[in-house]
Amino acid sequence: MTSFLRRRARHLLAPAAGAVYLVLWIVAEAGRSDLTGHVLVVSAFAVAIGLANWMPATALGLVVVVPLLQALHLLPGPRDTTWPTYLAVAIVVGLVGAGRSGLLRWLAVPVLGVASAAAAWAMAVPTVADPDVWGNWTASRSGTRNDVVLLTLALAGASGIAWAVGVAVGAAWRIGLARVRVVEAERETEVTTAELRAEQDRARIARDVHDSLAHSLAVVVSQAQGAAAVAGPDGPTATALRDIADVSRNALGDVRSLVERIQGSGPDAVHGLADVPDLVEDMRELGMRASFEQHGDPVSLGTAVGGAVHRIVQESLTNVLKHQGRTATARVVLDWRGAGLGIVVTSRGDAPLVRLDGVGSGVDGMRERARLAGGWLRAGVGDEPDEFVVTGWLSTEGTR
Repeated sequence: MTSFLRRRARHLLAPAAGAVYLVLWIVAEAGRSDLTGHVLVVSAFAVAIGLANWMPATALGLVVVVPLLQALHLLPGPRDTTWPTYLAVAIVVGLVGAGRSGLLRWLAVPVLGVASAAAAWAMAVPTVADPDVWGNWTASRSGTRNDVVLLTLALAGASGIAWAVGVAVGAAWRIGLARVRVVEAERETEVTTAELRAEQDRARIARDVHDSLAHSLAVVVSQAQGAAAVAGPDGPTATALRDIADVSRNALGDVRSLVERIQGSGPDAVHGLADVPDLVEDMRELGMRASFEQHGDPVSLGTAVGGAVHRIVQESLTNVLKHQGRTATARVVLDWRGAGLGIVVTSRGDAPLVRLDGVGSGVDGMRERARLAGGWLRAGVGDEPDEFVVTGWLSTEGTR
């Protein structure tokens, strides 16, 4: 829930900024005449700001297209009171710079250059139909060419500063969040290590109880059914023997159900298979190139198996973050096409957040969780440089 709220708050930041931008323009220009055509320009800029996090490519396109259309006089040009609307260019490139997409982050640099040049042209170059330009507003006598160059540099400089600030803020936020996640993961590992030991003890006791009682009850059922057959179909003895067989059979089912509940208890009951996509999305929020795939037809899993899947993927991604860095590439695959559920987590990266100071317990914990869920797990280096692969299989018998 916390991760969900954090993502929602981040996505709402840009729309809120766009709304504030539009409201401030309305307040500043209230009462002025001949601004009808500028409403479309300001609205387009406000939409671009609002989409900067959700659809950054579209936002960058808008802040380029609008000034270009103004420079070509296909949209109303800026006036002496409306030219500050080009602040939207700086806001958009700053928000995109703070985003998690590295490609769009660097694409914002040429975008701000083109947008600044187009805006400067629209502000400084007069036409017969529209001679009211920057030189008239400021009583500048430096000439149109100098005005265009000066305005281009000024707008590009302001937008470049906004972009650099956005990149720095975004990087600091992702680094800080990654460190918090690592600390939380280490604390959770310490807590869950004790819980895992207790769970192992419960599982061992449950298996011992099940094996002992199941064998004894199975013998009782077999002997009772055999004795009932010898005693004949009627009579109190046969009836009593059949009752013994029925009660023993029911008790055998109760023991099996009790063992399953014991093995499925604990913190794994809080999370399951449905939470796995959120784990991948959390890594994307940190800047990791993480993907999630499923092959085959998913089936409903019990609490124990679903919790084991969640824990294995969570621990695998946490290890990627710790030992390969937040810029690593991770791929989580769940394969339902075999006799059970296959889990593969492949990662590549060479910028660890923490220094490896010994053999950790994460892989051993994942291996034990897989074993308790009726499966196996292996982890080790892959064929590619800086690659690590976690491969597991869990039994889905009885869940189909």
